Amino acid sequence: MPRSSERHLHDEGSDDAEALDDDSINLPSSETLALGSLPEEPADDDLQAMAAVIEQLPLVADAIVHKTADDPERFAADVTQTYLNEIGARSLLTAEEELDMARRVKQGDFAARQEMVERNLRLVVSIARHYMNRGVPLLDLIEEGNLGLMHALDKFDPERGFRFSTYASWWIRQGVERAVHHQGRLVRLPVHLVREINALNRHRRQFAVKHAREPNLEELAQLSGRAGDEIKTLLQRGEQTHSLDQPVESGSSHTLVEMISDESVDDPHESLASAESVTLLLAWVDMLPERQRQVIERRYGLRGGEPETLEVIAADLQLTRERVRQIQSEALLRLQGIVRGRRLTPDSLL
Repeated sequence: MPRSSERHLHDEGSDDAEALDDDSINLPSSETLALGSLPEEPADDDLQAMAAVIEQLPLVADAIVHKTADDPERFAADVTQTYLNEIGARSLLTAEEELDMARRVKQGDFAARQEMVERNLRLVVSIARHYMNRGVPLLDLIEEGNLGLMHALDKFDPERGFRFSTYASWWIRQGVERAVHHQGRLVRLPVHLVREINALNRHRRQFAVKHAREPNLEELAQLSGRAGDEIKTLLQRGEQTHSLDQPVESGSSHTLVEMISDESVDDPHESLASAESVTLLLAWVDMLPERQRQVIERRYGLRGGEPETLEVIAADLQLTRERVRQIQSEALLRLQGIVRGRRLTPDSLL
């Protein structure tokens, strides 16, 4: 349950994805923590990059409260909405109020601490919603973000020259990403491997802040002192694992395990049909624009290659991870259109 004061809310398992659907703000990339560890203090350039993003974060609590005010039954029944209604009732602090209150917190003023936490809870929701649909319920993400918010308040130096919201965002994101990494991951990584991935991501983040683009593999090798093959391995290990029981697409009853099962290997007719399906698939991939074809072939290991992660492809093509993901999505949509245009179904290809 989100912890901020003496209020206690019970999670009914409701994620209000409908209300939190604005993905127009892209948060800068960040490292993921090993369970029970904390990152180093954020550098000034990290906070400067974060400050520009925080200015754009929508006040999602206000939008949700207004959206549901005319539907009291739904509003009262939804735990997420109830929590957002509570925090939306508190206005944000001005820079002057924030500085004064932060100084009082440093002097041990408990009331000021409580007030400062409660007035920044909407920031936690704004950040947490960017990590929805990754295997962790929204209220769990908010819970971890609130813990990060309180940790930030313990460490905040009001004389450093940054707004508390900027500084707190660093720690909120670390808490949320830690929850996604450990609760949403099917295969948990050893702590030492997580630390190596964290260090590599730190180099990527610092390079991106300085050069306004993602580093390629050679640049990552120079920054980290590792060989290119080691970097590829770390990036692949850090990629989120997906369940073989998940649907191949939204609304589909077919799972990944059905598509890769080898039950018909002894049936020559079925084997021939499978080979024809692969030939068809490769032919359709060849119909894609060059960049989409390249991403799909590398992402899924077509034509005998090994599947590559979004990070590896992004570094090689000097694109952001998000841009590669968008290209992949565009390509898959185009392939779905090709399949539908030929009046084929998943059953005919399985």
